[in-house]
Amino acid sequence: MAGQDVKSKKKSVKQNFRFIDLFAGIGGMRIAFEAAGGKCVYTNEWNKFSQKTYFDNFGDMPDGDITKVDAKTIPDHDILVAGFPCQPFSIAGVSKKNSLGRATGFEDKTQGTLFFDVCRIVKEKRPKAFMLENVKNLCSHDKGNTFKVIKESLDELDYEIFYKVLDGQNFVPQHRERILIVGFDRKIFKKKIDFQFIISPKEPKPVMRDILESKPDPKYTLSDKLWTYLQNYAAKHKAAGNGFGYGIAPLDGVSRTLSARYYKDGSEILIEQKNKNPRRLTPRECARLQGFPDTFKITVSDGQAYKQFGNSVVVPLMTNVAKLIVKQLENL
Repeated sequence: MAGQDVKSKKKSVKQNFRFIDLFAGIGGMRIAFEAAGGKCVYTNEWNKFSQKTYFDNFGDMPDGDITKVDAKTIPDHDILVAGFPCQPFSIAGVSKKNSLGRATGFEDKTQGTLFFDVCRIVKEKRPKAFMLENVKNLCSHDKGNTFKVIKESLDELDYEIFYKVLDGQNFVPQHRERILIVGFDRKIFKKKIDFQFIISPKEPKPVMRDILESKPDPKYTLSDKLWTYLQNYAAKHKAAGNGFGYGIAPLDGVSRTLSARYYKDGSEILIEQKNKNPRRLTPRECARLQGFPDTFKITVSDGQAYKQFGNSVVVPLMTNVAKLIVKQLENL
């Protein structure tokens, strides 16, 4: 079976460090860090459909609601990995405490957000390093205040942090910009830490036709009704001067960003077809667009699969950065 192929393939990599996988989704980060030589010792993901996909591929059932998890019960680990959701951060409470002359630690600043749960686990378990992933907009959210709080919080935990916005199209045929935040424990590593995101892009550069199935099921072809609607919708917004509308992916280029809303109509990434309406990507093509191996099992409905891959990460990009982190730890 495909999942067993994935597992047996992973076992051939020597396991040199332990990591935990928070907000794990369907395990894109796990594949990346296992490829870098890691052993996953704890997983957390609350969505039941993502839990199913994760279990079907890795044989581990993720823990549930992270807000109810006692950090002390989490196994010791070398690297913490988290693609945490970006919830609005409340800055008002911090300002009020500052005006009263009270110091605010990271717990005050981030209370009520899921980022706080990452912080409290880091504080309790003190991993040697962590990697956090989020949308590019995290940098500019709330005029930069959100990201400022995140950086201050991690700095107060005594970690040296490095961050960069990286584009997945260096590894897959998809324009997908995400911010990666990497941190190293200053309490352990006394010498100066100098981490750089020197990625090694895939050569030759991947294009859309590389990931397409040769005979996709006709059910993925848009109905006349939906295709007419999308064309009219695009024309209306074009006339209004807006850039909204469907996107036909160039076969020798890269697609737009795959999002969790792809299940609705597939309009952001459509494939042209001769003498037929365009079609949406199949779930397997979405998996390939994120760099998942073909041995990865898709065991949920198409709608759930679209959401899962739209929420996931570009696996080969994360693998590249995971190896850089491991190399840095070895050097330190």
